This record gives sequence, structure tokens and C-alpha cells, in this order.
Amino acid sequence: MTEVPEHLLKRSAERRAALGAPPAGGGAAADPSAPATASDAGASDAPADDGSKIPAHLLARSQAAKEAAGGGSPATTGAAATAAAATAVATAPAPVAKGPEGHTQRLLTVVKAGSIQDVKATPTDKVHTWPHLLIGEFIACLSCSAFLLVFSAVVNAPFLAAANFNFTPNPSKAPWYFLGLQELLTMFHPMVAGVTIPGIGIFGLMLAPYIDKNPSQKPEDRKFAISLFTLFFMFWAVLVIIGTLFRGPGFNFTFPWRDGVFFDL
Repeated sequence: MTEVPEHLLKRSAERRAALGAPPAGGGAAADPSAPATASDAGASDAPADDGSKIPAHLLARSQAAKEAAGGGSPATTGAAATAAAATAVATAPAPVAKGPEGHTQRLLTVVKAGSIQDVKATPTDKVHTWPHLLIGEFIACLSCSAFLLVFSAVVNAPFLAAANFNFTPNPSKAPWYFLGLQELLTMFHPMVAGVTIPGIGIFGLMLAPYIDKNPSQKPEDRKFAISLFTLFFMFWAVLVIIGTLFRGPGFNFTFPWRDGVFFDL
């Protein structure tokens, strides 16, 4: 009769004790060194499990499948398999997930983050100067030139009569785009109105791109740039409107709805 190795008998006895089953053959569990009987041999057919790699419920299910394949009534075999599986699930401890060779590291600590994250390239707002930018500027230049050519052919320039050096018109106003400076001359010294204030404004506009480096093109993200442009535009527009509509003879302040408008294009 073939003898079962001692370590297999000991492992089988430990497994039966863990599952709550009675020891096979009585003496085999008490004395692992005793010769194995037929019942011991049948008990030793159970799959070996060290409790670290194969869960207990899978072992019970495998044992039930082997018994069903070996013979016996279907009802009895099915009941035995169900009872064995239920006992194994109820009594077996929670399986511990282990990797190859018994390692217990988590997957995210083994796999690098860059290989599992969906990283998309951020689109840029840069284009090549040639041909994209220069072609657009050339088309815009041709369009403006064509518009000015047609407009000047249809509308005559608002020239006044020949200048008379013996007669100075009152009020004497500069063109509308210089009326802002002329308005400043009525409030400040010529050095301040003609050099200091315009110089500060131009210098501030030159520094604006270096102060606000936000690359976004959305208005809600460019509050500083929009506020700076609005402040500059409204300051100059108010000066031009006052010089055009609210200045009369002697460049004195007047109301256009009372004395009229003293300005010709």
C-alpha cells in the first residue's frame, strides 16, 4: 500500500480542522507518522492549500466538482457540494490579494502614473509669421486702400475757403484728433499738457504688455488689459467731446443746445 508523505497528512489535518470537519481515520490525525489507510488516501486527495495563494472557497468548489465527477447521486453530490462551499465561505478568512511570488504591493504603486493617465497636449495660440500672419495683414492693407480710394472718389474733403491772414477765426480749433491736447492746454501748463501727460500715457501703454502677460483671449480673463484700455479711451474721448461740442468763441465753455456747435470738419 502506498504511503502518504507526512507533510501532506499534516497539511490535510490542518485543513480539515480549519473547515470544522472531523479528522479522517481518527488515528491519522492524531499520529501523522502512522501508515495511511484507504480513507486516509481518499482524504489526502484534497488539494493542497497553504492559505496564502488559493482562497478556501475555491478549494471547496474544486473538491465538490471532483466528487461530482467521481460518481454518486446528483442530489446527494449537489447537496454535499453546496454544504461544503457554504462551510468554506463561512469559515474561511478573507482572502488577501497577493501578487507574483507573494508580494502585496498595490497596483498603483507598481505601475507608473504616466502610463495610466490620459494626457493630452495643450493647444497653443501661436502661428508662423509667414505665410499666416503676413498674408492676413497684406489682405487687410489692400482692403483698407480700396475702401479709402472709393470713399475719396465719392465724398469730397470738407475744405474751407482760402485762408485769410488778416482774419483769425474765433474760436480757432485744431482737428478733432488734436482737440484733446488743445483741451489740456486750457487746464495745465504747455509743458505738462503737451509733453508730460501724453508721455506718461504712451509710456504706460508700452508697459502694458509686460505687466499683463496673460495669454488668454477670453475677455473675462483679461480684466486688467480691458480696464486699462477703457480708462485710456474714455479719458481721451471725454477731452475730444468737450473740445468739439462745449467750446465756443474764445475757447470758452458753452452748451451746444444753447449757443450752437462751433466746430467744422
